[in-house]
Amino acid sequence: MSQSLSRALDLLREIVSGNNSLDGMSQVIGVHKTTVLRLLNTLEEHGFVTRDGAFRYHLGRAMFDLTQTALEDQDVRNVASSHLRALGNATGQTVHLAAYDDGAVFYIDKVESRQPLRMYSRVGLPASLYATGVAKVLLGGLDPVERRRIVDGITFEAYTEKTIVTAEGLLAEIERSTERGWAEDHEEHESFMNCVAAPVFGPDGRIAAAVSISVPTAVLPHSGVRALLPQLLEATAAISADLGYSPGPAVALRQAQGPDTDLGHTGH
Repeated sequence: MSQSLSRALDLLREIVSGNNSLDGMSQVIGVHKTTVLRLLNTLEEHGFVTRDGAFRYHLGRAMFDLTQTALEDQDVRNVASSHLRALGNATGQTVHLAAYDDGAVFYIDKVESRQPLRMYSRVGLPASLYATGVAKVLLGGLDPVERRRIVDGITFEAYTEKTIVTAEGLLAEIERSTERGWAEDHEEHESFMNCVAAPVFGPDGRIAAAVSISVPTAVLPHSGVRALLPQLLEATAAISADLGYSPGPAVALRQAQGPDTDLGHTGH
C-alpha cells in the first residue's frame, strides 16, 4: 500500500511537471503502463486528476481544493514571524504586522527596535485609521464602497500639523499608496516618528496584512526611512510567497524595478 501511495504521489509530480501521457509517466516511474493506469484511475475517481480526449492527464479539482484549504489554513502571523524578525535585525528598527477586521486595524505582531526610544504600540491594540502607514495599506485593499463607508465614519483629529484631517484627503492618499505599492506616515501620528508600510498578499491576491518599519526622526530623517523600502518590500514579498501568493507580470516587473520613493512628496 505504501509503495502504491508513493507511486501515486510521483505521478502527481510528473503531471505538474508537464509529463502527462501514460507512456511518458510509465517510463519515468519505471512501472508497467497497466500499473500506472490503475493508479491514475484511482486518482481520477477521487477527483485528483482528470483526463482529456487525447488521454493526457491534468490536475483535478480535488487537488486544487486541497491546496487552497492548506494555504488558507496558514496563519499570517506564524508565516510572517521569521521574516519580521529578520527585517528587524537587518534594520534595527521597529517592525509591525497589522491586519484589518470589521472596520478597525490591529497590530498582531511587533519586533522592538534596538533604539532607546520605543513606540507606544502594543500587539492587540488598534492603530489609527488615518495616521498610520499600515491603515492606509489595509484600507487600500477594501472594496471602494466599503472603503468610503469606513473613511466617512472617521472622526478626524489633528495629532500633529501633518495629520490628514479630511475624508477626501485620506482617500486620495490611500489611492496614491495603492498605486505605488506602499504607504507612509510622515510625522502624522507623532511629530518625531516616520513610517513606511507595504502590503502582504494572500493566495487569492487580496491584501491579508500590512508590515511597517517605524523610525524616530532622531535616528533617521524622512529620506532615510524611505531608503528602507527595498528591505521592507523584499520582506513582504517573501511573506506573500509563503502564503501562496504569485504576483502577475506587471507586479513582478514593478518589484524588480524597485520602489519609486518620490522624495519630493510629503504625503499630503
